[in-house]
Amino acid sequence: MLTDDVERMHVPTIHGWLSNEAYWSLGRSVEAVSESLRHSRVYGVFRDGRQIAFARVITDDVSFAYLCDVFVESIHRRESLGSWVLDTVLDDLRDRGIAQILLATRDAHTFYERAGFHALTRPERWLEVDPTSAPPRGETHD
Repeated sequence: MLTDDVERMHVPTIHGWLSNEAYWSLGRSVEAVSESLRHSRVYGVFRDGRQIAFARVITDDVSFAYLCDVFVESIHRRESLGSWVLDTVLDDLRDRGIAQILLATRDAHTFYERAGFHALTRPERWLEVDPTSAPPRGETHD
């Protein structure tokens, strides 16, 4: 069963996956996980009352969404559960009329490409900043 009810998410399980197993969030605190759930659209898969998969989407619920923290418990990874979760999440976002959905991955390009993701069409339009190395406010570099 998949639910988007944030109250049903099992924070200790999600925290364990993200802080101990997911390369993109190793060491993330339980407080950070809890806070991120409250500020995101979340999807959890439960079997026999136990959470076995999770996905999180940061969105304005109108035009933009960032898919992140997609995780399937290791013993369930060969069941096509990840594909089903991804398809279900994308269907939900499309039904809401969200026009742009992004994600970042180090090593799962093929998995996401099967669902329709592709490299940025116009990467020259996108910028990023690392807030830990950005100049202090008011300071600019010419």
